[in-house]
Amino acid sequence: MRQAGRYLPGRWFSGGQQPAPAQCEPADNPVRVQLQPLRRFPLDAAIIFSDILVIPQALGMDVRMEPGRGPVFPEPLKGPEDLQKLKPTVDVSQELGYVFRAITLTRHKIAGQVPLIGFTGAPWTLMTYMIEGGGSNTMSKAKRWLYQNPSASHQLLQNLTDVIVDYLVGQVAAGAQALQVFESHAGCLGPRQFDDFSLPYLREISRRVKQKLNAEGLIVFAKDAHYALEDLSQSGYEVVGLDWTIRPQEAREKAGKRVTLQGNLDPCALYASKENIEEMVKKMLEAFGCRSYIANLGHGLYPDMDPEHVGAFISAVHKYSEKKEN
Repeated sequence: MRQAGRYLPGRWFSGGQQPAPAQCEPADNPVRVQLQPLRRFPLDAAIIFSDILVIPQALGMDVRMEPGRGPVFPEPLKGPEDLQKLKPTVDVSQELGYVFRAITLTRHKIAGQVPLIGFTGAPWTLMTYMIEGGGSNTMSKAKRWLYQNPSASHQLLQNLTDVIVDYLVGQVAAGAQALQVFESHAGCLGPRQFDDFSLPYLREISRRVKQKLNAEGLIVFAKDAHYALEDLSQSGYEVVGLDWTIRPQEAREKAGKRVTLQGNLDPCALYASKENIEEMVKKMLEAFGCRSYIANLGHGLYPDMDPEHVGAFISAVHKYSEKKEN
């Protein structure tokens, strides 16, 4: 999670007022960022350096970076009538071609060392940013849409889904070898709203992408949606990511043998001593086992985390997974 390196001291970052895509251009910028953690740590995969908000920008919305706050939308969607401001169709090759170029270049630079993962934000998560204007603790403005404007909400979610499908297919054509869909704001929804406004679109994404590619390799991560784990494990994805709020045994029971599980150490555990990190990783691997499991954090790394502790986590994963395999 977020192994593209925002915790590394030498990490390139443009900052300022540039929109998210500007931080990913020219293509050699994200490639340079991407290679930093691979050169420092024995990671087993790489995920492309990009941003989930490139899709709202491709739809015509202005995205800016504000120091101390992150990405913001100066003109968020305030009501259903604002949907008319969005582009009715998006040529992903034209609007998001810089991501594809970065993927191709990164794939060449990696030279088969590890697989390269592409990704996207899920429709509901993107919708929250587009309506809230940035991050939010409550997502109350976005959820108001769900209650007051359900038809317009579904229209926006469908529009996002259509772009996401083309975007993911384009990433694979550019060289991505697996794809991850981040429903980072699933926890703001209860089971009923998740069933209505998130799960159907997650299912549609997996179905349509697989139809177009005739291939597998999809990962879904719906943070704080452990109530939907059984449904997620039957939604067409090969891997289901877990946050740190669910017990491994419970996750296995709900997911069954249908999918591989990924996760789920609390990222803040990396603030602990290296010895404690190793012990926590050992217990996590013992709980999950090494079959149908990808060791990972339960969410992203934070900028102030010590790279040495990140290395301790990775080393412990290799150490104890190799012991279990033997």
